[in-house]
Amino acid sequence: MTTALITGSTAGIGAAFARKLAAQGNNLVLVARDTKRLREQATELHDRHGIEAEVLTADLSTEEGIAAVEQRLGDRRDPVDLLVNNAGFGNKGRYLEVSMADELTMLKVHVEAVLRLTSAASASMRERGRGGIVNVASVAAFVPRGTYGASKAWVVQFTQGAARDMAGSGVRLMALCPGFVRTEFHERAGMGTDNIPNWMWLDADKLVTAALADLARGRTVSIPDPRYKALMGVVKLTPRGLLGGVSSRTGRKYGPQ
Repeated sequence: MTTALITGSTAGIGAAFARKLAAQGNNLVLVARDTKRLREQATELHDRHGIEAEVLTADLSTEEGIAAVEQRLGDRRDPVDLLVNNAGFGNKGRYLEVSMADELTMLKVHVEAVLRLTSAASASMRERGRGGIVNVASVAAFVPRGTYGASKAWVVQFTQGAARDMAGSGVRLMALCPGFVRTEFHERAGMGTDNIPNWMWLDADKLVTAALADLARGRTVSIPDPRYKALMGVVKLTPRGLLGGVSSRTGRKYGPQ
């Protein structure tokens, strides 16, 4: 058996990764802020799939939370073979409508935590000559759209650069860039979703299956749906000035800032 550590494991994409990896026979380290939900999740996955599910309560917007997960990733006696950096959130409101404290918290979770946890996992994995890291970003990374998109763009660029530097080490790194996924994400941010077209929604379980297949293929960026791949193809051909106006209007209508 191998062991996978998943941050933000109790809901959405993180929970889908946990279900899929447990079904494949992997032991898990489940990381989130809510101890009760973590224990319920661990019990369910253990009972259903017969795997070991460790619970690690950590808030990645705090120094203590990041350090606790770093320490677990650095444990050479019980190593982690796959890291899924999934924890994240969105803020409701346009630039300057969101408090600076909330903006900085987002950067702590989306940037600092991803950097530090990826580095902790990579060092341990390189020593063993194998391992995988999935950093969950977003298609918002490819359009100019506030702090959320900027932080996810950082995740993509960082992951691609780290993957190049780790080439030949046996450690694979991949940025996962989904579109709208039916999770608790928008509800937690206080965002309405009634105006999002049905065709834009993705299923979390199908997304995870596609993402793990892309990781196995050695891809460093995964956009796991033909619809969004086509949209991102259009984005690449759209002038940046025009794209900025379109993404601003779309972001206010559909997504986080």
